[in-house]
Amino acid sequence: MTDTPLDQPKVPLGVGALIGDSFSILFGNFLKVILVAFVPVLVGLVLSGGLIGFDVALGVAEPTFNDAGGTAAFGLAFIVEMVIYSLTTALLVQLAYDAKLKRPVQPGRYIGPALSALLPVAILSLVAGILAGFATLLFIIPGLWVYAVFSVMVPAIVIERVGFGGLGRSARLTKQYRWPIAGALVLALILIIVINFVVGLIIGLVAYIGGTILATILFSALSAIGVGYISILVALIYARLREIKEGISVDQIASVFD
Repeated sequence: MTDTPLDQPKVPLGVGALIGDSFSILFGNFLKVILVAFVPVLVGLVLSGGLIGFDVALGVAEPTFNDAGGTAAFGLAFIVEMVIYSLTTALLVQLAYDAKLKRPVQPGRYIGPALSALLPVAILSLVAGILAGFATLLFIIPGLWVYAVFSVMVPAIVIERVGFGGLGRSARLTKQYRWPIAGALVLALILIIVINFVVGLIIGLVAYIGGTILATILFSALSAIGVGYISILVALIYARLREIKEGISVDQIASVFD
C-alpha cells in the first residue's frame, strides 16, 4: 500500500539540498570516490568477463544461453556483480559521511565494516530488486515507490549493523517520505542513464579501436561515477531521515566509524 494523505511528512525532506550536497561531495572528492569505486568495479568486471566474455560484460554484445553451461556462467556472473556492487556501496556510504563532515577520507578504514555488511547487503539488495521489478511490471509508479521504500537499506546495515533487518529498518525510516525519495532517485537515475548511454558509446568505440583491456579500464572508471553518486545520495537521504525522525545528526551517525 502506498502512502495515504495522512502519511504526508510534517518536515520536508529537502530534495534540492540533498541533490546539491551529493554533487558537492562527488565533485569535491572526485578522485577518492572514483578510486574507492573503481577497484571493486574493475575486479567484478574482470571476473564477469572471464565467465561470460568481456564483450558481453562490457555491454557491447548480447549474452547467449545456448546450453546449461552458458546459463550457469551468466547466473554466476550476475552474483559476482551483485556482490561487487554491494561491497562498493558499503564502502561509499562511509566515504560520504567523512566527506560531509570534511574529515579525511580513509578507504582502508571502510573495508572492515563493508565486509561485515556484505552478505546481508547483497542478499537483501537482490530481494528488494526483485520486489521492485515485479512492481514495475505492474506499473512504473509502484516500482519506483517500492524502490524508495528500501532505498536506505544499505546505510542502515552498514551503520546500524541491523543485518537482515535492513529492509524493515529502511521501510520504517522512509515512511511518509517515499514520494520525495522517489523524486530524488528519479533525478539520480536520469543522470545514471545519461552516463550509461555515453559510456556505452565510448566503450563500443574504444573496444573497436583500442582493444578489450583499455575498454575494461575505461568502463570501470566511468561506471564508478554513477555508483558513487547514487551511493552518496542514498547515504545523505538516510542521514536526513534520521535527523528528522530521531533527532540524530550526521556527525553522530558517522561517529560509529571512529
